[in-house]
Amino acid sequence: MLRIGLDLGGTKTEGIVMDEAGRILLRKRLPTPQTDGYDAILQNIYTLVRDLEKKTGQACHVGIGTPGAISARTGCLKNSNTVCLNGKPVKTDLGKILGRPIRIANDANCFALSEALDGAGKGYGTVFGVILGTGVGGGIVFHGKLHEGPQHIAGEWGHNVLEADGPACYCGKRGCVETFLSGPGLVHDWRRHGGDDTLTAKDIAALAEQGNSRAEATMQRYFYRFGKALSVVVNILDPDAIVLGGGMSNIAGLYTHGRERVARHVFNDELRTPILPHVHGDSSGVRGAAQLWAPQET
Repeated sequence: MLRIGLDLGGTKTEGIVMDEAGRILLRKRLPTPQTDGYDAILQNIYTLVRDLEKKTGQACHVGIGTPGAISARTGCLKNSNTVCLNGKPVKTDLGKILGRPIRIANDANCFALSEALDGAGKGYGTVFGVILGTGVGGGIVFHGKLHEGPQHIAGEWGHNVLEADGPACYCGKRGCVETFLSGPGLVHDWRRHGGDDTLTAKDIAALAEQGNSRAEATMQRYFYRFGKALSVVVNILDPDAIVLGGGMSNIAGLYTHGRERVARHVFNDELRTPILPHVHGDSSGVRGAAQLWAPQET
């Protein structure tokens, strides 16, 4: 049976049709009508699924990746940056509209699943997938199976407190990993140390590569915090591989300087875990959403 994967983003909703071999047969995007509210977003998803199925000529399994997660207590979505979805029974309502069971997972979990199954983490037993973008998230895959945990928060290392006196985080705590290792977190640190407030995270990383001393110092702080934060995950999970995704994962120094910092903090005399760049890029999330359904499921 073919599988449809949907990546529900704040500005666009992307859908693909995937066959049993993992090949993408169709792809379509629609703008996410966020300003029109909850019902409009559900209708948008229905339209996308209907259009993809019309082209395939058959009903498909549907998996959806979304920022946030389904609360194990209420069954409603929580922590989504598409705020009109928070507190809503998204999975239940979409199941009714589409007339079938669906599967939903956090977008970082979908990334991790995709990269573990046929991406950079293929062939490794335990894979920790990391998102370093406008936020910081993660997902855990054990031998090809996504591990969400009973509270659906497995892998959420971005909201461990790294520095108790650090910046305020939207989650209510201060100094979360996300406030330092996200793109906005890097920019905030740069500005706090006197950097030009017009530069982006990408600009700062490029300046460091060119030898700018202020940018180099900012990146050294970033690598130090990356190492300290990720070493905690390694100490607890001891994964066979770590795969990085999101815009910040394109910083080459993460795989050299960043890895060295992880090794310094790990509770061992060496770091054997490879830290790898993603293979599927921006498609990892939507691929992983489709892969919430195994190929043989009917």
